[in-house]
Amino acid sequence: MTLDRDSPMPLWAQLEADLRKRLDASEFDDRFPTDNELVNEYDVSRHTVREAIRHLNSSGILRRERGRGTVVNRREFEQPLGALYSLFQSVESAGTTQRSRVLELGEAVDPTVAEQLGLEPDTLLLFLERIRYADDEPLALDRSWLPMDLARPLLDSDFERTALYAELAKRVGVSPDAGWERIAPVLPRPEERELLTMRRGEAAFSLERLGTADGTPIEWRTTLIRGDRYRFVSHFTRGSAPSMVASARD
Repeated sequence: MTLDRDSPMPLWAQLEADLRKRLDASEFDDRFPTDNELVNEYDVSRHTVREAIRHLNSSGILRRERGRGTVVNRREFEQPLGALYSLFQSVESAGTTQRSRVLELGEAVDPTVAEQLGLEPDTLLLFLERIRYADDEPLALDRSWLPMDLARPLLDSDFERTALYAELAKRVGVSPDAGWERIAPVLPRPEERELLTMRRGEAAFSLERLGTADGTPIEWRTTLIRGDRYRFVSHFTRGSAPSMVASARD
């Protein structure tokens, strides 16, 4: 493949554009070429190749890994802001197999969570903690609390391939129809980083969600989701503001 040396566009930018096209066509899903292979294929200097790769790295499309060289980032998932969604459905709709590994499912008492749900501090809660996988790669660490009086039938549920909201609807006859969600960037703790197979220094999204049904709080959820595999999108039209608000730190 040759680049246009008479073009006003720098060679590295031409190379980057061509590599993006080939990446979009899934040409490098199995293996990304080495710098030397790209030098020979495009008949350019090593500096040109490295500059193109640097831009692809900074955009999150590629990344450098010790011992493996340049690799293609895994599939990313997008979720509109301001929408009540199921992570299960979000992943499945992208054509990816979703599953969960349940770390804990049982009874709990948590005064802080009870306050979020508008309950007495000693109220018995159902607690569900899961690692969420997309195509067998860790995506998120998910923790949910629900009033035990409501959610007791879920103690018998198999959440490996089942969505929480689907189980609520099937076994209890109710599921969230509104709520709010707060999103912030964080650096995971070492134990969380290990569960999600993240590298030191990689950021994640921290999500807090209160789900309500007919105005009554029924779920408090916290989710730690990998920042390199998930993106949130805000839609807007002229004359209306995106569904985002600023929140002052405590």
